[in-house]
Amino acid sequence: MITPLSSPAAEELSDETAPAGEPRSVTIAQLGREDRDPADGSSAKPTHPIRAAQMAGLAGDAMTTPAARPVLDDAAAPTASIRRLEQNVAQVLHGKPEVIRLAVVSLLAGGHILIEDVPGVGKTSLAQALARSLGLSFQRIQFTSDLLPSDIVGVSIFNQKNQQFEFVPDPIFASVVLADEINRATPKTQSALLEAMSEGQVTVERKRYLLPEPFLVIATQNPLEHQGTFPLPESQLDRFLMSLQIGYPPPDAERALLLSGGIKAILDELPAVLDREELVGLQSAAQSVVVSPKLASYMLDLADATRQGSEFLLGVSTRGAQGLYRAVQALALCEGRRFAVPDDVQRLAVPVLAHRVVLRRGGGGADATRAALERIVSSRPVPL
Repeated sequence: MITPLSSPAAEELSDETAPAGEPRSVTIAQLGREDRDPADGSSAKPTHPIRAAQMAGLAGDAMTTPAARPVLDDAAAPTASIRRLEQNVAQVLHGKPEVIRLAVVSLLAGGHILIEDVPGVGKTSLAQALARSLGLSFQRIQFTSDLLPSDIVGVSIFNQKNQQFEFVPDPIFASVVLADEINRATPKTQSALLEAMSEGQVTVERKRYLLPEPFLVIATQNPLEHQGTFPLPESQLDRFLMSLQIGYPPPDAERALLLSGGIKAILDELPAVLDREELVGLQSAAQSVVVSPKLASYMLDLADATRQGSEFLLGVSTRGAQGLYRAVQALALCEGRRFAVPDDVQRLAVPVLAHRVVLRRGGGGADATRAALERIVSSRPVPL
C-alpha cells in the first residue's frame, strides 16, 4: 500500500483532503524496500521479474529536501572537493578535462546534459563514472522505437495477495539516469522525461512520486544517423542545461587507453570520493556565488541578440537565460571564486545556449549554430 508523504504539503494531497483531480505525493522510499547498491548499471527495458528486482534496489535513495540542504563552510574548501571529483572521473574519461569540467558544472547547477556525439567515445562511461564517484545509484535506459513510458517511469500491478494495486518503479528513480540514444524512442516515450527533468517528480495514476535528490539525466544521441529516429522537440531540448560533444581522445591518451586494456576494470573499482550530502552542499554553495547586475545584464543581452538577430528563427528562452545564470555560478565555484566574471559567461554561452536556438537558414547543423552563437558572443560589449 502506498502512503502519502507525511509533510504538511503532502498531507494536503492525501485521500481525505486532496482536491478532485489533484495527484498525491509519495516518496519512493515509502514503498518499503531495501537500500540499493550505488551505480549498479542495470538496464531497462525490464520484464516483470526484473522490475521486481529493480524495485528492491531503487527504493532506498534518501532524498534531501531543498529546505534541508547543507551549506559548505568556507573552510571546507569546495574547490578541493570538486578537483577530487574531476580527477576521479578523469581516470575513466581520458584526455577530456573540459568535458568533465562542464559535466560537473551542470551537476552543480542542478541541470541535465545532452551529449551529441558518435558511438564509442565515452558517453556511457562518463555517466557511470560520475555516479560511482558520488556513490549515487545509476540506471541506463536504451531507448528504442518500442520503448513505452511505463518502461521508464513504472507501472501499477495488482497484488492478488492483498487485493491492492502496488506501484513498481522503473529506472527513472535512480539518481543518475543515462537515456541512451534518446531520439530513437517515439515522442510519447520521450515526453515521459519532461516532468522528471523539470520538477523532480513523476505522476502515475494521479499520484506524484518524488525522485531522489540530486537527480541528473544524461541523454545521448548520434548526430550523424537519422534513419529511424525522432528528433527531440524544442520544448524538450530546452530542459537540458548543456549540450556537449566529447570527441575522440588525443593520440597520447588513446594510445595509453589501448595499452592499458580499457577502462572496465578501472570503472568497476572506481571509488566514491564525495557523498550525497557533500554534493548537495556544493550545489548550495554554487547558488550563493555572487553575480553582479552588470553581468546578469550581459547574459540577457546575449539572449536578446538571438531573439532579435536575423540569423535565428528561434531565440534563447527565459529558461535558457536562467540556465546560463546557474551554470555561470557553478563554473565560478569550480574555478575557486565566490563571484562570477565575464569569462565565465563567454566560456559557457555555446554549450548552454546552442541547443536552444534554431537558425533561419537550413543546413549546417550544430556546427553552424555554434558558430552563429560565437559570433554573437564576440560582437557584444563585455561589462567592465
